[in-house]
Amino acid sequence: MNVKTLFGLLRVHQWIKNLFLFIPLFFAGQFFNLDKLVDVSIGFICFSLAASFIYILNDIRDIEQDKLHPEKKYRPIPAGKVSVGVALSIGIILLIASVVIAWRLNELFTYILISYIILNLSYSLGLKKISILDLIIVATGFVLRVLAGGFVAEVPVSHWLIVMIYLLALFLVLAKRRDDILEYQQSGVMLRKNIQNYNLEFIHSILTLLSAVITVSYIMYTISDDVSEQFDTNYLYLTSVFVIAGIMRYIQITMVENKSGSPTRVLYTDRFLHITLAGWIVSFFLIIYAFKI
Repeated sequence: MNVKTLFGLLRVHQWIKNLFLFIPLFFAGQFFNLDKLVDVSIGFICFSLAASFIYILNDIRDIEQDKLHPEKKYRPIPAGKVSVGVALSIGIILLIASVVIAWRLNELFTYILISYIILNLSYSLGLKKISILDLIIVATGFVLRVLAGGFVAEVPVSHWLIVMIYLLALFLVLAKRRDDILEYQQSGVMLRKNIQNYNLEFIHSILTLLSAVITVSYIMYTISDDVSEQFDTNYLYLTSVFVIAGIMRYIQITMVENKSGSPTRVLYTDRFLHITLAGWIVSFFLIIYAFKI
């Protein structure tokens, strides 16, 4: 097995989702606390190994269905590059390593990690077939990542932060479902069992609702008394310019360009999103780290 095949099996490009563990540390203004940063980095590895186990198990269960997908059919398992037995063995090793490392790191963090694993196993083993619940489970997974990052870094996680992450995750997974609907309409192949319970009108309505609520939630977060007191500034709301621009761009990618099938790929490749994300990080950094305005 070459490195490319192994990375494809582990779905390494999807590990970017686990960067959500660093969010509490950043928002707490302690991103340059080296000890905490190292602990969260180890936590990132634990979640990434656990996620790879779940991806492997999911690919094994969906092997026949993935063979019909225009892109998923090239993954190592449906493409026959890795046998089911070998893939499962690798997955179990990753799972054990993930939990063992987590336990040595932080007990509460381990419980969150195990909850994340159980939730995703339940999703893979059948709950993903239930419409709306499938969206809630995926969004909850992102919230668990943030909570885990807060526990391992021993920093508080704001209720505003939890709300925003949950809403953002719902927004991204709904955009992905829209792409699944378009694929079904074009090919006639049902790539998800519950896709018949969604349609474009429903998806567009909820995307519009979520984009508005996310924007308001973020602005409310930046002007809340707790946050102003924590960071000793009243100007965090200025960073909302980049948040709004990023949401608008993602809606454009989803509804105009019809390229929202893989949020990870979008984040990797879209230059406008790169600029807005960099602008948000830099502006947030300058306000809470570099100087007070």
